[in-house]
Amino acid sequence: MSVVQLAGGELNYLLEGPADAPVLVLSNSLGTDLHMWDEQMPAFSKHFRVLRYDTRGHGKSLVTEGPYSIEQNGRDVLALLDALGIEQAAFCGLSMGGLIGQWLAINAPQRLHKVVVCNTAAKIGTPEIWNPRIETVLRDGADAMAALRDGSVARWFTEGFAASQPEKVEPIVGMLAQTSPEGYAANCAAVRDADFREQLAAVELPVLVVCGTHDAVTTPADGQFIASQIAGAQQVEFHAAHLSNVEAGELFTRRVLDFLLA
Repeated sequence: MSVVQLAGGELNYLLEGPADAPVLVLSNSLGTDLHMWDEQMPAFSKHFRVLRYDTRGHGKSLVTEGPYSIEQNGRDVLALLDALGIEQAAFCGLSMGGLIGQWLAINAPQRLHKVVVCNTAAKIGTPEIWNPRIETVLRDGADAMAALRDGSVARWFTEGFAASQPEKVEPIVGMLAQTSPEGYAANCAAVRDADFREQLAAVELPVLVVCGTHDAVTTPADGQFIASQIAGAQQVEFHAAHLSNVEAGELFTRRVLDFLLA
């Protein structure tokens, strides 16, 4: 693992794949870390120099005082690219990572070739959903994170997948229990406050929108809205809940690669 120094601390990242290949940035969901993409790495790193990182407040990256914003997280990505001397990259983000992808596509399109936004929405949830969660996590700390871990199984995966593939589910939900409560709450605020519904029409980059049929957090209708606002955007839907890259596995990997390599 390597780090880039930001104003408030270190941003943790991994850079893997052929040195002369085009760069693909992978951005994690709320409550996970860069290892949520482990299943995609063997295939992605054959074609790309894959840059995955722990979003501020997650994994081994800096935890600064919150609340955060999606703009702040997007600027962290730009700082990472700048530090590594990367002019342009493809970007793939899931959930919160998909919000970061939308911000970058709207505000820094010159830095991107193509964008994949997975299991996300132009606006995710309402203050009535997020504020009690933020309050609970800041009050109860690690105990709240452990409780969220149990509830996340049903949000992140279909019941059948969770029952039949515990070896895939457990490492992912385990990331949530290990996430900094302060970092998690600060990023909950970033997700709560993000709203790109009025800005998406300005995006001119090639975009793929990935949805999960059984995703109750960011529904296929949320994905359809994003695709409808961006000229030429493609959409694909998998039999999955919120973490389609884990649940749809090889199908997800193949479809994203088809888009990125086309």
